[in-house]
Amino acid sequence: MLGRTATPLHPMSGPHSGSEPRRPLLERLAVLLLRVPEDREQLLAVLRQAHERALLDAEALSMIEGVLQVSELAARDIMVPRAQMDVIDISQPREEFLPRVIETAHSRFPVVEGDRDNVLGILHAKELLRLYTDERVDVRDLLRPAVFIPESKRLNVLLRDFRGNRVHLAIVVDEYGGTAGLITIEDVLEQIVGDIEDEFDFDEESDHIVAVEPGEHGPRFRVRAIAGIRQFNEAAGTRFSDEEFDTVGGLVTEQFGRVPRRGEHVDLNGVRFEVLRADARQAQLLLVERLPAAADQEPEPGEH
Repeated sequence: MLGRTATPLHPMSGPHSGSEPRRPLLERLAVLLLRVPEDREQLLAVLRQAHERALLDAEALSMIEGVLQVSELAARDIMVPRAQMDVIDISQPREEFLPRVIETAHSRFPVVEGDRDNVLGILHAKELLRLYTDERVDVRDLLRPAVFIPESKRLNVLLRDFRGNRVHLAIVVDEYGGTAGLITIEDVLEQIVGDIEDEFDFDEESDHIVAVEPGEHGPRFRVRAIAGIRQFNEAAGTRFSDEEFDTVGGLVTEQFGRVPRRGEHVDLNGVRFEVLRADARQAQLLLVERLPAAADQEPEPGEH
């Protein structure tokens, strides 16, 4: 009589095998999210737990937090304030505004006539070549329509409009129809992904501090917030202590007690630090200039 031969189980076929393939990332995240968060804070807590368990890296977590924050912010929160806008005033001779356009090196400029509330349109920098080569060209003929948005417009809605209409810049207006500032698609994206390399960014450490056109009271510098305090002291002839902070950005942020916004400034030891660029996480670029001797008083955060 032939005996029945038992078929051995394959070592990988057991339901609790130790060599079970690792589940995909989305499936592992789904397990964490089975406990449905009841509000945004709980959702963020779950995502941070996912980061602690190595299901999300730090960059991904930061981007998700940025996406959630965008829906809470409005144009007024991140716009370039009216006073800080780089514009072309066509009521001025070309010899006056063209050098400033070259110095700022933006790709697009609002064009006004006499007053910043009178925005005529947007000029692309590439069109400036025609102004140089042909004096008969009228700036008005090169303008593209300006897009106007209210200060209260949510950034998530604005981003969708930017993408849908293939527009990169919008003029922000206040409740009276006056110009409050401007905002670009890059400004919105930086709230999600952090700083984006652009015309204000420098590759070499030696370029973290760049001298610009002197002000009324002496030299001015465009300074990356990550520039070291010692490096800044050497370039600007100042004596700020680096015992508590290593970077200029750390020094400035401490004076505000929070992350400063673009257009805000703080006066410290006779020096004004104005924020040219910032996102929700940190200051990124500063304009630094000397104050008159009478202004060497207590540090006082301010806003234009």
